Amino acid sequence: MAAKQPKVTAPRVSEIRLEDLAEDPAPDFRRGEKYDGVRYSRVAADGLELSGTDFAECDFQGASFNDTQLRGAGFRDCVLSELYAPVFRAARSTWRDVHLNNPRLGSAELYESGWQSVRIDGGKLDFLNLRGAKLTDVLITDCIINELDLGSAAGTRVALKNCTIGTLDLTGARLKDFDIRGTDFRTISGLGSLAGVVIDDYQLSLLAPLLAGHLGVVVA
Repeated sequence: MAAKQPKVTAPRVSEIRLEDLAEDPAPDFRRGEKYDGVRYSRVAADGLELSGTDFAECDFQGASFNDTQLRGAGFRDCVLSELYAPVFRAARSTWRDVHLNNPRLGSAELYESGWQSVRIDGGKLDFLNLRGAKLTDVLITDCIINELDLGSAAGTRVALKNCTIGTLDLTGARLKDFDIRGTDFRTISGLGSLAGVVIDDYQLSLLAPLLAGHLGVVVA
């Protein structure tokens, strides 16, 4: 009798519908303010101090946030297309019902952030720092991530589909329904935290020597 396949719960990602948005061609973003129901096209907020700023039902069609301080900022029911930032500073920020389309980020400092119902489609991220973050219902597809740090993060119903990851760090992570089937990776650290990760047969063959070394198994 064939073994029963475990059930994997997919991320529950909400569709974002933004209608009747106001247009703001030259926004004057300020720290701690709230921006609601606005469409921004090709805006640059580089180097601004925007800690604690809140964005709700906003559509960013091309936005540069290079070296912008977004610590503790919030994004809710937002779409961000072609987000650009060689240095993206958003530690302890909150992302709920957000769609990131084709982002281009260098160092993305998102440690201790909270993500709920977030989707990333395409794009390239050199270093995605999610240490200590809480991720619930997150879907990442067709994305290149050179280094993904999930140390001490909590992830539930997270899926990475058709992605390419250089280094994946899971040290101390607490994961459930964390699906990386179909994603290529070069190496994984934190093998003791693999519980809750869903992989395919090919990935298992790649992990076998790493797991053997981690457990002290000698293959002769």
